[in-house]
Amino acid sequence: MQASGLLRNVRNVVHNYTEVEIKVREATSNDPWGPSSSIMAEIADLTYNMTAFPEIMGIIWKRVSDTGKNWRHVYKSLVLLDYLVKTGAERVQNQCKENIYSIQTLKDFQYVDKVNTVLFD
Repeated sequence: MQASGLLRNVRNVVHNYTEVEIKVREATSNDPWGPSSSIMAEIADLTYNMTAFPEIMGIIWKRVSDTGKNWRHVYKSLVLLDYLVKTGAERVQNQCKENIYSIQTLKDFQYVDKVNTVLFD
């Protein structure tokens, strides 16, 4: 297990994240690959669960508001959110409408690394 994975596991325990929250955190991690289609499908199915839905959306809205070096959280949250709008419960669309400001502010989101390379624009 990589150090980042070990650290993520420790954070999951310390913050007492539920299994659902851990799935969303995994899908929106800083790892240099996108969320798998299987985990996105699993999360989409969970949006129909009344208990899981607020846990899913809570992590997504938290990740969407990340900044700086956590730009992958933002990007992957938007990828996941796009998938959930298309395949998840209608409540996802309603929440997006309610939080449209959070999404609109991202149209100007940009992350530039230490050597001035634009990584996300």
